[in-house]
Amino acid sequence: MDISIHASFLPHRDPEASLAFYRDILGFEVRNDVGYEGMRWITVGPSGQPGTSIVLQPPAADPGVTDEERRVIGEMMAKGTYGGILLATADLDGAFARLQASEAEIVQEPTDQPYGVRDCAARDPAGNMIRIQALR
Repeated sequence: MDISIHASFLPHRDPEASLAFYRDILGFEVRNDVGYEGMRWITVGPSGQPGTSIVLQPPAADPGVTDEERRVIGEMMAKGTYGGILLATADLDGAFARLQASEAEIVQEPTDQPYGVRDCAARDPAGNMIRIQALR
């Protein structure tokens, strides 16, 4: 079976702030930017990897989500427990320096983890956990 990861979805509260984070701080390219009924979906991805993207989407945009679910999603986003993604780079210290120089909320400085990876963590403007680990 030949299956690959094409896109992951993360919620955003402020499309401009999210765009600035992923484009200007992480260096991702913008692949699509679509508005519909006052909402906005932004697709970004690493340069040179056209088959892998992150879709930044309005939280709870699905019409099947109830008001109670929207409330819970909002609470989880506020705590930073709703969405997250794990990225990897050959230059973890350089990536961390860019995060630190920005207004990103730093959660963890580069650390050698007991499970064998070196990584750091920050939150994007919507509170999503962004972990970045060093490539071996």
